[in-house]
Amino acid sequence: MKMSRSLFFFSLLTITGLLNLAPPAFSSTNLDLARQLNAAFVEVAEKVSPTVVVITVKQKPAVFKEPEPDEDSGESIPHELWKYFHEQFRDRPREETSGQGSGVIIREDGYIMTNRHVVEDAETIQVRLQDGRTFKAKVRGVDPQSDVAVLQIEATGLPAAKLADSSRTRVGEFAIAIGAPFQLDYSVTFGHVSAKGRGNVVPFYAGGAIMDQDFIQTDANINPGNSGGPLVNIDGEVIGINTLIRGLRTGIGFAIPSNLAREVSDQLIAQGKFTRPWLGVSIAALKDSADFRELIKGVESGVLVSAILPNGPAAKSELRPSDVIAAVDGQAVATPQDLRNEIRRKTIGESVTLDVYRPQPSGDAKKLAIKIKPAEWEAEPVEVAAKNDGPAAKENPDASLGLTVQPLTRELAEKFNVEMTEGVMVASVEKDSPAGRQGIEPGNVITAINSQSVANVRQFRSALKKADLKKGVLVNLLSGDIARFEILKQKSE
Repeated sequence: MKMSRSLFFFSLLTITGLLNLAPPAFSSTNLDLARQLNAAFVEVAEKVSPTVVVITVKQKPAVFKEPEPDEDSGESIPHELWKYFHEQFRDRPREETSGQGSGVIIREDGYIMTNRHVVEDAETIQVRLQDGRTFKAKVRGVDPQSDVAVLQIEATGLPAAKLADSSRTRVGEFAIAIGAPFQLDYSVTFGHVSAKGRGNVVPFYAGGAIMDQDFIQTDANINPGNSGGPLVNIDGEVIGINTLIRGLRTGIGFAIPSNLAREVSDQLIAQGKFTRPWLGVSIAALKDSADFRELIKGVESGVLVSAILPNGPAAKSELRPSDVIAAVDGQAVATPQDLRNEIRRKTIGESVTLDVYRPQPSGDAKKLAIKIKPAEWEAEPVEVAAKNDGPAAKENPDASLGLTVQPLTRELAEKFNVEMTEGVMVASVEKDSPAGRQGIEPGNVITAINSQSVANVRQFRSALKKADLKKGVLVNLLSGDIARFEILKQKSE
């Protein structure tokens, strides 16, 4: 009997213990955590949405203009033919084009931040708030290099967003996008900060060479119409301005960091423009120039000067093409954006000191301290065609490189699917030649020889006279949408 009673109590305790170990059907603690996270997202959406605006722009109808004769060939559409087609379409109504984007209120007295490309070429701009009020807006200022624009509306007491310190944003944290994708106003999507400091997002040929490219990458779903809207953290603070996407539904979007956006917008509000210091150089990261690294010893990091523009501050200094800039006033720089950031913070007209490494004939690098005075950057037309060098310019092949070149025209650019830029187009390539062996093809655009910019055939020939195929000729070129360079050498005997 004692044995049975003991066994009974042991069995009861065992069953009770097992019941206590079994997971409950519902864990109130886990559900509470989920509810808190759910409530956090709802709170962010409710907090930030009133600061977001929908921007509608209308642009002027296209105007038919008689085309100018082609600079290189002198050919044009016959006037009578152009007149016939013009008269056929002249009286047809031409509708205004319209587009839509997003923006975020940054000051309660009517200042709104958006992208420059949202309001570019706009004839009228309308801003609609979440409460339904609409206002006509005027452009206070734009900055093409950062793609930031500031609008102004006649209103006060508006809900303004809080801009975060984007330098403290961490990869992996929540990111929430609010905007009007596909005209679906006040859409909220969320994801994470995928990466920071993304450069080379905008290709060189599309203007990336002069743009601030320090993007926050996110997998929060952003689409056309989100441009100019905010990317916010879990505290409802703006960490970036949504700007670019890489393909629809790819989960790859890019935002201008709030620190850069704040710096630019503050000056646009105060002065109506952003005064940007510049050096007047074309640059690339040394780490991305594997072939060049073989030509210089002892330098692991820095910014390679690939070309010096003739009218820029650098042209008046001791800086030379193929120099590697390692620091600005003691602050190390490793990428083009590092250099742009440092120069952007300097005062126009006041000297800065560049720590520079210069290649020597031995392959070693000589360290120099070069002073230069940044000047104010002045926008120039993006499309710069080569000047007419005459019809004979492409008739004499350059036997040393094994290629012929011709002026880059708009027709050739369209034919080979390249953007208009300063350079010369490759017309033909000999198969077994330095150019042919390195894969240079007709349709490629040569932009520099040994780090010297070439805008036309004459400059190309001049630069080539100084080249030495035994040591190697550094040729910068564009192949479709890919910017690259090749080192052309004589074939070893």
